[in-house]
Amino acid sequence: MTEPLLSIRDLVTEFATPDGVVHAVDGVSYDVYPGETLGVVGESGSGKSVTVMSILGLIPQPPGRVANGEVLLEGRDLLTLSEREMRLVRGKEIAMIFQDPMTSLNPVLTVGDQLSEAIVTHDADIGEDAARERVVGLLELVGVPNADDRFDQYPHEYSGGMRQRAMIAMAIANQPKVLIADEPTTALDVTIQAQVLEVLQKAQDETNAGTILITHDLGVIAEMADRVVVMYGGRVVESGTAEEIFHSPKHPYTLGLLSSLTRPNVDLERLEPIPGQPPSLINLPSGCSFHPRCHLGQGRAVCRSEVPPLLELGVGRRSACHFHEEMSQEVARVEQETGAHFDGEL
Repeated sequence: MTEPLLSIRDLVTEFATPDGVVHAVDGVSYDVYPGETLGVVGESGSGKSVTVMSILGLIPQPPGRVANGEVLLEGRDLLTLSEREMRLVRGKEIAMIFQDPMTSLNPVLTVGDQLSEAIVTHDADIGEDAARERVVGLLELVGVPNADDRFDQYPHEYSGGMRQRAMIAMAIANQPKVLIADEPTTALDVTIQAQVLEVLQKAQDETNAGTILITHDLGVIAEMADRVVVMYGGRVVESGTAEEIFHSPKHPYTLGLLSSLTRPNVDLERLEPIPGQPPSLINLPSGCSFHPRCHLGQGRAVCRSEVPPLLELGVGRRSACHFHEEMSQEVARVEQETGAHFDGEL
């Protein structure tokens, strides 16, 4: 089997606050392989974005700190690198597309100058004319019209969709090995979302990068992801191929996410929302952190007292549920009560 490009092992990231220590990422492990898209899903506060910010060394210290773990990029632990060494990694070997391109781009510099800077930072020998030619080519690649003229425009002169395209162009400017997209379609209308996702796929094809796609939108995950990691309360609770996750969830939280969605061409009798609220990361519930909201647990003692291990159920298939073997019956119950069918169609 192909070796992973990026391996996260037992990553722990904490934030000190006046109310106590926030356990934002609590023992997270997953791999990213060349050319694949790994979808990472979960509610706000589940640790999705903090995990990738930890990978890139962008956690503000203080109040944050990476307390434990390894982040191996082709065998090299990024957590042991100096800040100067990490600057050579960011934008070159690992690149990130942030949620809000308007705040990610400098409003007083032209888009072309900012993309050129991303290239020159990692290739000091490239000339000004060559850098401009490269940037224009990148803007054309991601579908920005009149790219040569757009080079000299400022971010406020771009639409939201074009700004996101420019951010994708910046991310792939140096042919990164790993591409991270954090909610890349947030605040974009549906038509522009589809276009941006198409550009993101084209960018990945161009670089053969392993891609981490973070999103709340399970429809995007169903369309784009090869494998999926589900996070809850700072931990990974389930992982598997997209087909496995959508057809046969093995954790009650994953089932809750899927059963709370509307589906086209399906007349649902009702939606089944996840009851309650996500847990406090300062004071997680004892045992399984999902047990206060879990229909399957039904208050069973082991759920309240023991943290379930992330068990391997097959090759690349994992679940952190004490009663994962009962999930087939739970899926059938939800299908019967709501009229939903877990056939992978979202």
